[in-house]
Amino acid sequence: MTQADDKLKALFALDEPAPRDPVFSTAVMEKVMRRRFQEDVALLSAVSVAGGGALWAVWPMLQPALVSVSQGLFPALGAVALAACAAMILGGRARSALGLES
Repeated sequence: MTQADDKLKALFALDEPAPRDPVFSTAVMEKVMRRRFQEDVALLSAVSVAGGGALWAVWPMLQPALVSVSQGLFPALGAVALAACAAMILGGRARSALGLES
């Protein structure tokens, strides 16, 4: 190598990134993900408590409406449950079981 090559090599060595430490990177990402998880849990807990409180406050007005609507929808609910059971039993074979597949 020539002296110019050594100078260029030394100059470029200043711009090289530092070597990565996988243990340090893993530890940092673990802390970041743990903090995000804790924030998510706190947010979901607050929303759940607020939703439960709202439902508790509205329930005395909501219950009579649900009872009256459910009495009218009872026969339809049976038909929907029967269709859901048939779909689960037949799986993806509903067309072939009914003879609709060519």
